Amino acid sequence: MDRIFSALLFSLLLLLQSYGVCGAPPQPRGTLCRTKPTDLVFVIDSSRSVRPHEFEKVKVFMSRVIEGVDVGPNSTRVGVINYASAVKNEFSLKTYQTKAGLLQAVRRIEPLSTGTMTGLAIQFAISRAFSDSEGARVRSPNFNKVAIVVTDGRPQDGVQDVSARARAAGIEIFAIGVGRVDMHTLRQIASEPLDDHVDYVESYSVIEKLTHKFQEAFCVVSDLCATGDHDCEQICISTPGAYKCACKEGFTLNSDGKTCSACSGGSGSALDLVFLIDGSKSVRPENFELVKKFINQIVDSLEVSDKQAQVGLVQYSSSVRQEFPLGQFKNKKDIKAAVKKMAYMEKGTMTGQALKYLIDSSFSIINGARPGVPKVGIVFTDGRSQDYITDAAKKAKDLGFRMFAVGVGNAVEDELREIASEPVAEHYFYTADFRTISKIGKKLQMKICIGSAMFFGGDQIAIPLLWMEKVNPNDAEQVAS
Repeated sequence: MDRIFSALLFSLLLLLQSYGVCGAPPQPRGTLCRTKPTDLVFVIDSSRSVRPHEFEKVKVFMSRVIEGVDVGPNSTRVGVINYASAVKNEFSLKTYQTKAGLLQAVRRIEPLSTGTMTGLAIQFAISRAFSDSEGARVRSPNFNKVAIVVTDGRPQDGVQDVSARARAAGIEIFAIGVGRVDMHTLRQIASEPLDDHVDYVESYSVIEKLTHKFQEAFCVVSDLCATGDHDCEQICISTPGAYKCACKEGFTLNSDGKTCSACSGGSGSALDLVFLIDGSKSVRPENFELVKKFINQIVDSLEVSDKQAQVGLVQYSSSVRQEFPLGQFKNKKDIKAAVKKMAYMEKGTMTGQALKYLIDSSFSIINGARPGVPKVGIVFTDGRSQDYITDAAKKAKDLGFRMFAVGVGNAVEDELREIASEPVAEHYFYTADFRTISKIGKKLQMKICIGSAMFFGGDQIAIPLLWMEKVNPNDAEQVAS
């Protein structure tokens, strides 16, 4: 226990350091921030003039904005109103309390493809979407109430009076017009100053470029290190409205000002890391290439050698295929080259079978796993498993493996949570779009590099003693603790 406490204390002291000890001072980083608690409602035009592929662009825009805010019952709540000739409440402010749940709900929205009753939709926002019964909070200086209206045409009803009532009720309205929209209508809808609240894009294909504006609009300056709103790989040092990055002992700050590399003579950390990658047909070839880049992004953050990090790779679909075992490649260059050569399997999604393979084979001594070295598994999937995962997911964690779950697109949040180690919120990640998985990669780089000592208690030799009693004799012979 004393050794565990000492390791924890040492990790905390590292967070208080102001400089990397290999001679590189911390570099200033760009300003980031957390979002002020907001009741945010999207009011989305899906009239017949909005073609299905254009409506998909609106959904991507909403997803990008959601990914940039802090979601939760005490932070930002999000609702979506879909309208055409009638109004459909897709989900209310109280429906989803996690970012993953919201993103999946947005993906399921379908266009209504009739008329354009914008005034009716705004009235619905006032009377229902921003009501207490739908999860809106009492008007307060501590909360923002925001509506983002997206439309591409002239409304078939009046918007001026109802928009004035919405603004008088404390709702800040942003109006986004696309294509042949009536600009006079946008100005009637939006809050003052109009320059800040009215936006126009020539087509839906470029609406995504407005994402950054709204992320900044919801931004409040805070202690960015304390809130986790930074991209430092190891140590974050707060400055007014910004932060600096530094590195722990034995590492130097790289030229990007955020990542760290082991100094000459630094001991680094021993780690056996296996990627478990979904190669099912729903991923699609172009996205599978992005997954390979995601793997190599994480490999770049490791110190690979016989005594430090070893990497293994397993792909699964309807069956499981070991691409390469732990320890086969002794340096990053060879690992990354092997990842790039990985062929796409393109079949089903047997995640449970893959987890069982991870336990029985990937972390066995015969496949290169080292006794007494921490074991980390990263499971990447884009859909619901076609087999049972509960027993294998539980066993992996019972054996002491640190499990991360990464989901994209139609991945099921409950399955990701079931796979992830405790605390679950720090071990599972979700994004709606493969193009944003590099952001998850950055978070994983930091968690893998810093978190192992905290997770494994800083005492690698003691790990098998902690879990061996739970393992039957056959498992104990097969799995390298």
